[in-house]
Amino acid sequence: MKVSEALDSRFSCRAFKDTPVPRDTIIEILETAKRAPSGGNLQPWHVYVVGGDELAGFKKLIASKLPENPMGEGSEYNVYPPKLKEPYRSRRFKVGEDMYASIGVAREDKVGRLTQFARNFEFFGAPVALFFTIDRTMQEGQWADLGMFIQSIMLLAREHGLDTCPQEAWAIWYKTIGEFVNIPEEQMLFCGLGLGYRDPDAPINALRTDRAPLEEFVTFKGI
Repeated sequence: MKVSEALDSRFSCRAFKDTPVPRDTIIEILETAKRAPSGGNLQPWHVYVVGGDELAGFKKLIASKLPENPMGEGSEYNVYPPKLKEPYRSRRFKVGEDMYASIGVAREDKVGRLTQFARNFEFFGAPVALFFTIDRTMQEGQWADLGMFIQSIMLLAREHGLDTCPQEAWAIWYKTIGEFVNIPEEQMLFCGLGLGYRDPDAPINALRTDRAPLEEFVTFKGI
């Protein structure tokens, strides 16, 4: 698969089949992804991979906490800026509306929307979960490195016929996740990521988000 094909076919999968992913495949993906760019070769990332009975137990743990804590435990960083301005606010609103429309959940259906949101905390049925952390002493440059590392994993997953769903939603369960996988104090949770095989029959997997035209974000000078 070409890189362009991997980029074009990558999407946030929100309905996975329960087909297991071989451990050797996961190792191969991570071994290759570690070649992602890293300023000063700091390689500031750490990954916790969970599957099988351990993942099943973890999801049960989260499910037991959700009724009393539907918004989790708070987070250690702002997933979005507190006052999101345009055009970003409208883009975020539209992708939410498009996603719920794909599964027939109306705007006024609060229960339906909360039910779908809670699916985040089941990894949308993915058989493998990855949690990404970064050393707390790192700054913006190293957070960019972490993003490139995660992107590399997602593209390599496509090469192996797999799909992913990066989920910053997991930031609101950083305490429980930290206890479950024994994250040391010096590491900060960034996000989770579901890994597995897409369910091709799930309507939500037909969603493809919009992308702005080049003239909105590209400036050419001298070329």
